[in-house]
Amino acid sequence: MKQLFLGLILIAAAFAWGGVARAQVVLIANPSIKAADVSKADLRDLFTGASSSFKDGSHGTPVLLKGGSVNDEFVSTYVGKSDSAFRAGWRSLVFAGQASMPKTFDSETALVDYVAHTAGAVGYIGKATPHAGVKVLAVR
Repeated sequence: MKQLFLGLILIAAAFAWGGVARAQVVLIANPSIKAADVSKADLRDLFTGASSSFKDGSHGTPVLLKGGSVNDEFVSTYVGKSDSAFRAGWRSLVFAGQASMPKTFDSETALVDYVAHTAGAVGYIGKATPHAGVKVLAVR
């Protein structure tokens, strides 16, 4: 009986640990963005360079993190690609002269500061990261 109880505790701990590993991404934007929410398809288009504006006409400029779990979760969940495929897509656009590589940051804090002070900037951070001065966009 003790072994069964111990086994259940270990299984529960493994599930809890797996839940902690996911960062829970928050989409942030400069307050100049009119939209309060964005569809997953529009978000994908903005972050892959297929579009540079939201449906309401607000111009959006994607801002990226260099790497890490928040970046990986965002790219996987909202763009539907691996980080390497995502960046290869941007490099293709740059080499074809169709776009400039998005500004990229080492830290979520630096990304928040840039988005807060740059009209049209849109980025992503982990839920626990302070984000004063920016607008949080809901993803529908």
